[in-house]
This record gives sequence, structure tokens and C-alpha cells, in this order.
Amino acid sequence: MLDPKLLRNDIDAVATNLAKRGFELDIATYQKLEDERKTLQIETQELQSKRNSSSKSIGQAKARGEDIQPLLDEVADLGKKLDEAKDRLSQVMMELDDIQYGIPNLLDDSVPEGKDESDNVEVRRWGKPREFSFEPKDHVEIGENLGGIDFASAAKISASRFVVKKGLVAKLHRALIQLMLDLHSREHGYEEIYVPYMVNSESLMGTGQLPKFEEDLFKAQGKNQDGKQLYMIPTAEVPVTNMVRDEIIEADQLPLKFTAHTPCFRSEAGSYGRDVRGLIRLHQFEKVELVHMTKPDDSMKALDELVGHAEKVLQLLDLPYRVVNLCSGDIGFGATKTYDIEVWLPSQDTYREISSCSNTGDFQARRMQARWRNPETGKPELLHTLNGSGLAVGRTLVAILENYQNEDGTVDIPDVLKPYLN
Repeated sequence: MLDPKLLRNDIDAVATNLAKRGFELDIATYQKLEDERKTLQIETQELQSKRNSSSKSIGQAKARGEDIQPLLDEVADLGKKLDEAKDRLSQVMMELDDIQYGIPNLLDDSVPEGKDESDNVEVRRWGKPREFSFEPKDHVEIGENLGGIDFASAAKISASRFVVKKGLVAKLHRALIQLMLDLHSREHGYEEIYVPYMVNSESLMGTGQLPKFEEDLFKAQGKNQDGKQLYMIPTAEVPVTNMVRDEIIEADQLPLKFTAHTPCFRSEAGSYGRDVRGLIRLHQFEKVELVHMTKPDDSMKALDELVGHAEKVLQLLDLPYRVVNLCSGDIGFGATKTYDIEVWLPSQDTYREISSCSNTGDFQARRMQARWRNPETGKPELLHTLNGSGLAVGRTLVAILENYQNEDGTVDIPDVLKPYLN
């Protein structure tokens, strides 16, 4: 959520920044509502003052033995007008909130301008794609030949875009999770946590999935015993980041760095027909998430650090990858800057996203009222929050099956994973 002061004081600059995303801010509607808000706030204050003054006059008139009915009628009339003004003010504030919750984050100046992923800017590459002496198979064929990937059973017990993993493939999946958690918690300074896989709407509002992207979520039928509407998490970013919702963190506790392994559930409503084959785009998949909460001045440095931590997993696995700076037309709703890490997939002869690392600035913190206490002023200020995959487990598995395949259909095991499989 953007700072309302920015919208009030410099809306044209905000609109110009948002236009880089292809987002058109309805300035006229916003300013009309904002003008009405100001008028109604003044009106309610004046009506409240008049009613208070008239109420005092009733007692004075009564003490003098005067007829107080006209004053009673006046107070009643003022009260009615005040209630009407408050109701309209509440409605206007709700309409302003609806607009503000639908506005994406402002882009950092370092974000390249562009329309779509073809305009993303490559920052660096690591590793050299393997040259095969045979035609490399895709991960589906490899996994099915190993008896480790079973889409038919998954479709029978659930639906399409689910998978059953077996044997070596299931063990590799588990080993990857353990490797990632061990690396991030032991070497990169993250606190490992376990979080709920279902969250309430307040949490999804806090991180920006609601209200704009509800169709991408799996929503639980009915409400729980507390009357809460629950949703399956689309990413661990949601429960982990919301741990600081409505909290004030002391400066000496920052930065906070958490890692969590969770399944993720997405309807993929906007991706019909894309990546229908294989493990790339499923309704249920797993990630090891990395989340930072920092002081505002430290967040861009933290983004570089977070990206480096995700890269380290691929380096240990000796998987070729590249890092790209997402352009204005491809960056996510809540991000002010994002780097994607893309791993090399031989079957597609291209790099595919395996991690997306974003700095959201104070965009999520404002929604969550997540703050830190500035020791220089003693006052609470908004945190900056960051998140990224370290890594998407299923896509890492895909990259291993394809990059480590042999002509006879077997798959070599990366050295770093062997201790987890013994």
C-alpha cells in the first residue's frame, strides 16, 4: 500500500511511475473522493462542535427556566446531520481504501523499463550449460522411466496439475529441502521456522494477495470456529511476513531473517495452457522461502544478500543459471525491485525461473502496520520487507533430472546431495 500522503501531495508523479508498469491510475476519481473526504471531515467536525455547544445551552436554558424544546429539536437535527455526514465519510473512506489496495508498488529507479519478460535485463551468468552427446530428454520422460513421477495416480486421487513422486525422485525432493534448510540456517544466518499452511484474509491483505488476486487462491469452504475465512497459502511469504504484523521491532533486533519450508497452493487461474506438461506449474508445490525484515536504509543491500543466498544453492548443485533484473512490465504487484534467478533446462534449451527475490520496501509493512522503533527519534517507523525462494524445490528437482541425466536413462546424484541419500 502506498503512502496516502504521496497520493495527496504528488499524485502526478505517482501516476507517472505506475504508468511504467502499464498501470493507469484514475487520478480524477481519486481526487474527487479525496476532496469529498476533506469536505466531509470539516463538516463532521463543525457539526460535532455545534451539537456540543447546543447541548451545553440546554442546561443553561433550563436553569433560567426557559423553554428548552427548540434547543432539543436543534440538537436532534444536528445529531441526524452528523450521523449522515459520518456515514458518508465512512463510505468515502472505504472507496478510497478500495482504490489504494488496488494500486501496485512504486518502482525503484534501477528497474529497467519494458513491456514483458523479453525486456528483462540479464545481470550475470554462472556455470556453463552441459553439452550432451545425445538428445537430452525432458524431466517428465526421465522421471516416468525411473518410475518416480506419476501424474496418472495424482489425477485419479486429486486432479490435473498434481503429481505423485516415488522412490529416488521422492528422496531427491526430500534431500533438496534438507540441503536448502541446512544451508540457510547454518551458513546464512536464517532462523528456521514452521508456519501454518492456512491463513486468514488479514494476512493475505498484509502481503498483497488480497483483495486483487483472490482468484489465484484456494479458499476453504466455510469459516473456522473463530469465524475466520481461511485460505491455503500461495507461498510461505504470507505467514512468515505476517509474523511482524501489528508489531514494533526494536532496532537491535534487526534484521530479522527467517527460512521456512512449506507446500504452496495456487489455482494458476491466469496461466491456462502454460506449462501443462510436467512439474513446472502445479497446483501444489514446495518451496524453501527466505524472508527479511530490515531498516529502510538497509533493504537494497539485503536484496543483494538474499539473491546471493539463493544462488549459493545452485552453485552447490553445480547447476548453470543466470540472474535477471525484472523490467517494469514483468515485476510483481508488491515489489519495488525484483531479481529472478533462472536455471538452465536442457530440454527447453533455455533458462527458466527458479527463484524470484523481491524488495517490497514499506509496501507490505504499511498494510500490516509492521514497524521498528528508530532509536534516534524513539518513534515507530515502517519496516522494509523482502522475500525470495531459496529455492523452489520442484523446479530444482527438474533441473537436476535434466542436467544430470545419462543416455541410458539413469540420473547422477550431485555430490552435495549424497550425504542426504545415504
